[in-house]
Amino acid sequence: MKPSRRLLALLAALFGLALLLGTLDALGQALTSLHGLWWGLLLSLALAAGLDAWRLRRLPSPEVSRTLPGNLPLGHWSEVQVHLRHGYAQALRLAVFDHLPATMQHEHLPQQITLRPGEQASLSYRVWPTQRGHFVFALCELLLPSPLGLWQSRRLLAVQDETRVYPDFARLYGAELMAVEDWLSQLGVRQQPRRGLGQAFHQLREYREGDTLRQIDWKATARMRTPITREYQDERDQQIVFLLDGGRRMRSRDGELSHFDHALNAALLLSYVALRQGDAVGLLTFAQQQPRFLPPAKGNGQLNHLLNSVYDLEASQLPADFSAAASQLLARQQRRALVIILSNLRDEDDEELQLAVHRLGRQHRVLVASLREEVLDQVRQAPVEDLDSALSYCGAVDYLNARNALHERLAARQVPVLDARPSELGPALINRYLAWKKAGVL
Repeated sequence: MKPSRRLLALLAALFGLALLLGTLDALGQALTSLHGLWWGLLLSLALAAGLDAWRLRRLPSPEVSRTLPGNLPLGHWSEVQVHLRHGYAQALRLAVFDHLPATMQHEHLPQQITLRPGEQASLSYRVWPTQRGHFVFALCELLLPSPLGLWQSRRLLAVQDETRVYPDFARLYGAELMAVEDWLSQLGVRQQPRRGLGQAFHQLREYREGDTLRQIDWKATARMRTPITREYQDERDQQIVFLLDGGRRMRSRDGELSHFDHALNAALLLSYVALRQGDAVGLLTFAQQQPRFLPPAKGNGQLNHLLNSVYDLEASQLPADFSAAASQLLARQQRRALVIILSNLRDEDDEELQLAVHRLGRQHRVLVASLREEVLDQVRQAPVEDLDSALSYCGAVDYLNARNALHERLAARQVPVLDARPSELGPALINRYLAWKKAGVL
């Protein structure tokens, strides 16, 4: 409990009056009649403050509840509502501050709100999560005024609610705001022109202009006495497994997100597209204390399983062990699949990575996706004006040359490598997946 501004203002007024009376006494113009009045005012204020403090201590706290979404998207504003109700005989104006997890930014807190008898009052504020995971909102703080307004009581009320912070991909659940196809096109995803035919037979139909002779079904044509062609579609029973690096090199940050977050968003985005294509999607993490494996499966429900499996993952301090990751995947994934390795490659990965990719390539189709730091391109494109900028430029170029040499050695061994900046990784993965699927090389 602490004194309010009203009580402090009254005490300041009495102090000013005492100072004035003392000054008059010193000048020999004492107003003795006012001394009794001053003491009477001080005693009255003391009694009123004591009684007001006693009533405030006996005053019950308002009822507080919170409306919190069950899941929040990472790096986006979301609204939280706080509801208050009391049974007092008079209106009450108080300050409200909700206690948030440390990893969430907020707007519009604290707030002042007026509670009227018999009515429920609500306020809303916004939160911006900066980290994925499971979080608890445990307390709500109220600054409750006394009946006479001379004191304020700080009340910490236990109002516990839980929520999960999912990757930015969770905004797809708000697909009514934007058609998914339009959203993908805005990200830079484009359909590659078809080269050849799909691999799976779909149906027989009458000949149309543009059909090739290879598509004509001669037996059906003879039977129907009109040209009949076979129609094919892309293979819809393929499997994709993401081999996601969760080690220390993925802790690098570009903007508000780490490389691990960017890789996770890209994997989820491609998963959404692949599941819509009828393919199965799975995931295995490595370079973590407890690697997580989700076997490939098809259907819309698999996307929920993916989100719930990875929403609380964070990059560890462990180094990337590609050999161990390849062994774990080969032991768990028997059927041929497209294995996408998501990491931030270094030139020291050369021998170990090539060996791991070679082992995986005996049974699976492998794509290595490497994230390139945005700052490298910025340093390389910045003008060189002094010694420091020259050293930075030379260091960035040397580092990029070493990475490119590693990519070239992998390409020489027929290992596809996708080198992309974190913000471009998702669209680049989808473009490569769609191109391979159209070409029938998965």
